[in-house]
Amino acid sequence: MKVWIDGRVVDGAEARISVLDHGLLYGDGIFEGIRVYGRRVFQLDAHMKRLETSAKALALELPGGIGAVRDIVLETARSFGADEAYVRLVVTRGEGALGIDPSSCPKPGLFCIVDQISVYPESKRRAGIDLLTSSLRRPPADVLDPRVKSLNYLNNALAKLEARQRGGDEALLLNAAGAIAEASVANLFVVRGGQLLTPPASDGALEGITRATLLELAASLGIPAREQTLGRFDVLAADEAFLSGSGAGLVPIRTLDGRTVGAGTPGPVYEQLWASFKETAPSLGTPF
Repeated sequence: MKVWIDGRVVDGAEARISVLDHGLLYGDGIFEGIRVYGRRVFQLDAHMKRLETSAKALALELPGGIGAVRDIVLETARSFGADEAYVRLVVTRGEGALGIDPSSCPKPGLFCIVDQISVYPESKRRAGIDLLTSSLRRPPADVLDPRVKSLNYLNNALAKLEARQRGGDEALLLNAAGAIAEASVANLFVVRGGQLLTPPASDGALEGITRATLLELAASLGIPAREQTLGRFDVLAADEAFLSGSGAGLVPIRTLDGRTVGAGTPGPVYEQLWASFKETAPSLGTPF
């Protein structure tokens, strides 16, 4: 593991942040999870744009500006030196006084981690994952807008914990109206009647970078694709379903709440998109 912190890249064991950092104390900060494919940082400019928007939503200053942050990502990836890797870029409100008041933090903090990651074992990518509907609901946008990639991930973490304690691999999060938002750490896609469908951001889905790339790839492959409000029924009635995310990549869904989805095996649309994504991803990256 390599970490950029305090102006230099160090080994993970050397990286330290203050116990008074408001990102740690109050979840006051933002992040991006980014992939490295073929020694290129995948969709770096799209990630930087989303980070910039998240920072604006939190009235959070990006240290040195977005150009400097972009360079930090490339520097850290270069130092790690692997062809395939995962980047976790974090910007916090910074060190401040005890108490939630953000104005006590004179300057923001930033660190960038590059390491390997395995959200699901390769066996799950071949066989599919078991999805369980969480009892927790996705907060609405007037509580905490899911389009902001903030450090407040307790809703996601508790949903994932619940799924694991009940013997599943991943949690399905619904919104207050009972429509699907997404999984705990990934977007959801279903295939019904030859159409690729995914929940819109208005239902609580993150505007995922991998998700957007898949919608573009589907168009290039002649697969009809669109955003649509979905419920649990749509997953159970689907010909196939899968998740997508920066950490997860693409992974098929085998069951939902113990009931087989489609044939219970990776479907043809998933296989086609996963093959196309693996082939295309390096060309959509920034070399370091």
